[in-house]
Amino acid sequence: MVSASGSGSGTEPESESASGPEASGPDSESASGAKSASGAGSASGADRAPDTVRTSVWLDRRTPSRSRRAESPAGLDRNRITEASVRLLDADGLAKFSMRRLAAELDVTAMSLYWYVDTKDDLLELALDSVYAEIAPPREADDWRDRLRDLARSYRELLVRHIWISPLAGTFLNIGPNSMLFSYAVQDIVRATGLPLERQTGALSAVFQFVYGFGTVEGHFKARCDATGLTQDEYHQRAMGTIRAQPHMREIAAYSDDIMAARGGDTVEEMRERDFVFALDLLIAGIETMSARTGTGTPSP
Repeated sequence: MVSASGSGSGTEPESESASGPEASGPDSESASGAKSASGAGSASGADRAPDTVRTSVWLDRRTPSRSRRAESPAGLDRNRITEASVRLLDADGLAKFSMRRLAAELDVTAMSLYWYVDTKDDLLELALDSVYAEIAPPREADDWRDRLRDLARSYRELLVRHIWISPLAGTFLNIGPNSMLFSYAVQDIVRATGLPLERQTGALSAVFQFVYGFGTVEGHFKARCDATGLTQDEYHQRAMGTIRAQPHMREIAAYSDDIMAARGGDTVEEMRERDFVFALDLLIAGIETMSARTGTGTPSP
């Protein structure tokens, strides 16, 4: 879904930028790759502002910062670069992602990448949109409740599978083709609830901000466990054992034990699944209640 909560990548570009982690460019050029009109590369901040503020790779239509050359690597294109970016992000995470690492993965020079994109942010935005294609569209014939559950589950699984997309989804505009298909599917479901127009965005936010938060925490917990070499159950048991050993936390731990026993489930994954299903049911029940109270007509399937 479209998000405009930030304009940077939230990453650490290592030595590719001399301006610190908020900079998006790979060197001393602006985000568009252009030097100042005088050729000295020392334009004032006011002069540079129009060129350095980027909105989205899907909106900016700029003159390429570097001309394509006949000797560009054979078989290299945006799709191949994007696929390699996703592989690296899955393997190494967002903080370690860099143009140099990507170039090594593709066995090309880092400069070659700039024939296809202007900045590292462009690559991150392309990678982000590409993984949204993994979300299967809900079956149109199903009831809106079942479609909502299917889409929410697919989104949660995506966030767990690619934990690097969480900060990027809150940074970029999310208006690539795959992201927009996801947004359209969500909007179709919310329209079918029978809620009046002015309430539909609230319902959308309630469900998918919940899924975003749930999937983000789940993904990072799983990654933390993998990094320690422990299963999720082993990590949870060690953590709870440490908490119970603290005198000032025993009361909280005891209450948590009661909650977990009442919830049921023998493993962390089972307990988490029960929580997700019930929380989603609560949100759907709330939408049904509000639709019956304020809706303008009978909800459609």
